[in-house]
Amino acid sequence: MDVPKTYCGFASTLDDSNTHKIYHDKHYGFPIHDDNELFCRLILEINQAGLSWTTILNKQASFRKAYHQFDIQKVAAYNAADVERLLNDAGIIRNKLKVYAAIHNANVILDLQKEHGSFKAWLDKHHPKTKQEWMKLFKQNFKFTGGEIVNEFLMSTGYLPGAHTADCTIYKHVLKASPAWNQKA
Repeated sequence: MDVPKTYCGFASTLDDSNTHKIYHDKHYGFPIHDDNELFCRLILEINQAGLSWTTILNKQASFRKAYHQFDIQKVAAYNAADVERLLNDAGIIRNKLKVYAAIHNANVILDLQKEHGSFKAWLDKHHPKTKQEWMKLFKQNFKFTGGEIVNEFLMSTGYLPGAHTADCTIYKHVLKASPAWNQKA
Protein backbone atom coordinates (compact mmCIF):
# COMPACT_ATOMS: atom_id res chain seq x y z
CA MET A 1 0.00 0.00 0.00
CA ASP A 2 1.26 3.47 -0.90
CA VAL A 3 1.87 5.86 1.96
CA PRO A 4 0.03 9.19 1.45
CA LYS A 5 2.46 12.01 0.68
CA THR A 6 0.27 14.86 1.89
CA TYR A 7 -1.68 15.67 5.03
CA CYS A 8 -4.83 15.57 2.91
CA GLY A 9 -3.97 12.10 1.63
CA PHE A 10 -3.20 10.92 5.15
CA ALA A 11 -6.42 12.41 6.58
CA SER A 12 -8.50 10.80 3.84
CA THR A 13 -7.47 7.35 5.13
CA LEU A 14 -8.66 8.03 8.67
CA ASP A 15 -11.90 7.36 10.53
CA ASP A 16 -14.10 10.43 11.12
CA SER A 17 -13.42 10.25 14.87
CA ASN A 18 -9.63 10.46 14.48
CA THR A 19 -8.14 13.69 15.87
CA HIS A 20 -6.18 14.30 12.67
CA LYS A 21 -9.27 13.80 10.51
CA ILE A 22 -11.29 16.22 12.66
CA TYR A 23 -8.51 18.82 12.63
CA HIS A 24 -7.95 18.45 8.87
CA ASP A 25 -11.64 18.61 7.97
CA LYS A 26 -12.86 21.25 10.43
CA HIS A 27 -9.94 23.50 11.38
CA TYR A 28 -6.83 23.29 9.20
CA GLY A 29 -6.66 26.22 6.79
CA PHE A 30 -9.95 27.76 7.87
CA PRO A 31 -9.80 31.40 8.99
CA ILE A 32 -10.06 32.15 12.70
CA HIS A 33 -11.80 35.38 13.68
CA ASP A 34 -11.41 35.26 17.47
CA ASP A 35 -8.14 36.58 18.94
CA ASN A 36 -8.09 34.00 21.76
CA GLU A 37 -8.41 31.20 19.19
CA LEU A 38 -5.67 32.73 17.04
CA PHE A 39 -3.50 32.85 20.16
CA CYS A 40 -4.44 29.24 20.89
CA ARG A 41 -3.29 28.14 17.43
CA LEU A 42 -0.04 30.08 17.77
CA ILE A 43 0.70 28.48 21.14
CA LEU A 44 -0.16 24.99 19.87
CA GLU A 45 2.13 25.49 16.87
CA ILE A 46 4.93 26.73 19.15
CA ASN A 47 4.50 23.71 21.41
CA GLN A 48 4.60 21.34 18.44
CA ALA A 49 8.19 22.33 17.64
CA GLY A 50 10.31 19.21 17.95
CA LEU A 51 7.29 16.99 18.55
CA SER A 52 4.57 15.34 16.50
CA TRP A 53 1.33 17.13 15.70
CA THR A 54 -0.45 14.04 17.03
CA THR A 55 0.98 14.79 20.47
CA ILE A 56 -0.37 18.33 20.34
CA LEU A 57 -3.79 17.30 19.04
CA ASN A 58 -4.09 14.73 21.82
CA LYS A 59 -3.20 17.37 24.44
CA GLN A 60 -5.48 20.15 23.15
CA ALA A 61 -8.00 19.89 25.99
CA SER A 62 -5.22 19.92 28.57
CA PHE A 63 -3.63 22.97 26.94
CA ARG A 64 -6.97 24.80 26.99
CA LYS A 65 -7.44 24.06 30.67
CA ALA A 66 -3.85 24.88 31.64
CA TYR A 67 -3.83 28.16 29.71
CA HIS A 68 -7.28 29.38 30.87
CA GLN A 69 -8.94 28.67 27.50
CA PHE A 70 -6.17 30.76 25.91
CA ASP A 71 -7.61 33.94 27.37
CA ILE A 72 -4.94 36.40 26.23
CA GLN A 73 -5.42 38.79 29.16
CA LYS A 74 -5.14 35.99 31.73
CA VAL A 75 -2.06 34.46 30.13
CA ALA A 76 -0.39 37.87 29.80
CA ALA A 77 -0.79 38.30 33.58
CA TYR A 78 0.79 34.96 34.49
CA ASN A 79 3.35 35.13 37.28
CA ALA A 80 6.03 32.81 38.68
CA ALA A 81 3.40 30.60 40.34
CA ASP A 82 1.63 30.15 37.00
CA VAL A 83 4.90 29.25 35.29
CA GLU A 84 5.58 26.68 38.01
CA ARG A 85 2.05 25.29 37.63
CA LEU A 86 2.50 24.92 33.87
CA LEU A 87 5.92 23.32 34.22
CA ASN A 88 4.40 20.72 36.55
CA ASP A 89 1.36 19.97 34.36
CA ALA A 90 1.90 16.58 32.69
CA GLY A 91 -1.06 17.25 30.40
CA ILE A 92 0.87 19.82 28.36
CA ILE A 93 4.38 20.26 26.99
CA ARG A 94 6.53 21.26 29.96
CA ASN A 95 9.17 23.36 28.27
CA LYS A 96 10.25 26.53 30.04
CA LEU A 97 11.09 28.40 26.82
CA LYS A 98 7.68 27.58 25.35
CA VAL A 99 5.86 28.60 28.53
CA TYR A 100 7.71 31.91 28.71
CA ALA A 101 7.05 32.44 24.98
CA ALA A 102 3.30 32.00 25.56
CA ILE A 103 3.31 34.68 28.27
CA HIS A 104 5.50 37.04 26.25
CA ASN A 105 3.41 36.54 23.11
CA ALA A 106 0.17 37.17 25.02
CA ASN A 107 1.60 40.53 26.11
CA VAL A 108 2.61 41.32 22.52
CA ILE A 109 -0.91 40.52 21.36
CA LEU A 110 -2.36 42.83 24.02
CA ASP A 111 -0.18 45.62 22.62
CA LEU A 112 -1.26 44.78 19.07
CA GLN A 113 -4.90 44.84 20.17
CA LYS A 114 -4.43 48.31 21.67
CA GLU A 115 -2.81 49.61 18.50
CA HIS A 116 -4.87 47.78 15.85
CA GLY A 117 -8.10 46.79 17.60
CA SER A 118 -7.36 43.06 17.47
CA PHE A 119 -4.67 40.51 16.71
CA LYS A 120 -6.70 39.52 13.65
CA ALA A 121 -6.78 43.15 12.45
CA TRP A 122 -2.97 43.27 12.77
CA LEU A 123 -2.68 40.06 10.72
CA ASP A 124 -5.17 41.39 8.16
CA LYS A 125 -3.29 44.68 7.90
CA HIS A 126 -0.13 42.83 6.92
CA HIS A 127 -1.78 40.43 4.49
CA PRO A 128 -0.72 39.51 1.89
CA LYS A 129 2.96 38.90 2.52
CA THR A 130 5.38 36.27 1.36
CA LYS A 131 6.37 33.55 3.78
CA GLN A 132 9.75 35.25 4.26
CA GLU A 133 8.13 38.63 4.99
CA TRP A 134 5.79 37.02 7.52
CA MET A 135 8.71 35.25 9.19
CA LYS A 136 10.62 38.53 9.55
CA LEU A 137 7.54 40.28 10.97
CA PHE A 138 6.89 37.51 13.51
CA LYS A 139 10.56 37.42 14.54
CA GLN A 140 10.39 41.17 15.21
CA ASN A 141 7.39 40.78 17.49
CA PHE A 142 7.09 37.29 18.97
CA LYS A 143 9.22 34.72 20.75
CA PHE A 144 9.76 31.11 19.65
CA THR A 145 8.47 31.77 16.13
CA GLY A 146 10.84 30.15 13.69
CA GLY A 147 10.09 29.66 10.02
CA GLU A 148 8.17 26.39 10.30
CA ILE A 149 6.07 27.62 13.23
CA VAL A 150 5.16 30.84 11.40
CA ASN A 151 4.44 28.96 8.18
CA GLU A 152 2.16 26.42 9.88
CA PHE A 153 0.41 29.08 11.96
CA LEU A 154 -0.35 31.14 8.86
CA MET A 155 -1.37 28.15 6.71
CA SER A 156 -3.52 26.71 9.46
CA THR A 157 -5.35 30.02 9.93
CA GLY A 158 -5.87 30.77 6.24
CA TYR A 159 -3.27 33.51 5.76
CA LEU A 160 -1.04 31.39 3.52
CA PRO A 161 -2.34 28.88 1.00
CA GLY A 162 -1.12 25.31 1.07
CA ALA A 163 -3.03 23.65 3.89
CA HIS A 164 -4.97 21.52 1.40
CA THR A 165 -4.24 20.10 -2.03
CA ALA A 166 -6.58 21.03 -4.90
CA ASP A 167 -7.92 17.45 -5.05
CA CYS A 168 -8.79 17.39 -1.34
CA THR A 169 -12.51 17.28 -0.54
CA ILE A 170 -12.01 20.12 1.99
CA TYR A 171 -10.08 22.42 -0.37
CA LYS A 172 -13.15 24.14 -1.86
CA HIS A 173 -14.62 24.73 1.60
CA VAL A 174 -11.42 26.39 2.80
CA LEU A 175 -11.10 28.40 -0.40
CA LYS A 176 -14.63 29.71 0.06
CA ALA A 177 -14.09 30.51 3.75
CA SER A 178 -10.68 32.14 3.34
CA PRO A 179 -10.38 35.18 1.10
CA ALA A 180 -6.67 35.13 1.92
CA TRP A 181 -6.26 32.13 -0.33
CA ASN A 182 -7.63 34.14 -3.21
CA GLN A 183 -4.76 36.61 -2.89
CA LYS A 184 -1.26 35.66 -3.89
CA ALA A 185 1.52 36.70 -1.58
